[in-house]
Amino acid sequence: MSAPPAVSPDAELVAFYRDHRLNLVRLAVLLVGDRETAEDVVQDVFARLHGKWRVGITTLAYVRTCVLNGSRSILRRRAVALRRVERVTELVDSAETAALIGESRREVLLALSRLPRRQREALVLRYYLDLSDAETAEIMRVGESTVRSTTARALVRLHRELGDTV
Repeated sequence: MSAPPAVSPDAELVAFYRDHRLNLVRLAVLLVGDRETAEDVVQDVFARLHGKWRVGITTLAYVRTCVLNGSRSILRRRAVALRRVERVTELVDSAETAALIGESRREVLLALSRLPRRQREALVLRYYLDLSDAETAEIMRVGESTVRSTTARALVRLHRELGDTV
């Protein structure tokens, strides 16, 4: 009896990309604030994984961590750029984005974007992706108690930001 054919790393990476790209882009959108940048972040992560993919070893949690770190890098670059130029008071969405996002959802996304980075990450991982405290802690590389306290503070602040608007 012959052994089953081995799955090549490239084939597994392509299948993984096909299965998880959309959710990873959604994660990045919530972190960086726009779809185009989020797609770039996810594409960069997969480009870096090419050639380094280990069949059966590379996990979704690891790839999510890569997306989180890529989003952090984008946000750091934006912060540096904003310090160098005059601060823009209001960001304008593209017509496509404005049509896709309802007014209440836009308010939630804006309030979410005003949270500190760590609180925003905790909320997105915990509630949008519906990850457990342990999974969130693994991706953020913090303790579970830190996830719980950060999430609690973020929810209080988000509720304060939103008031009765949503």
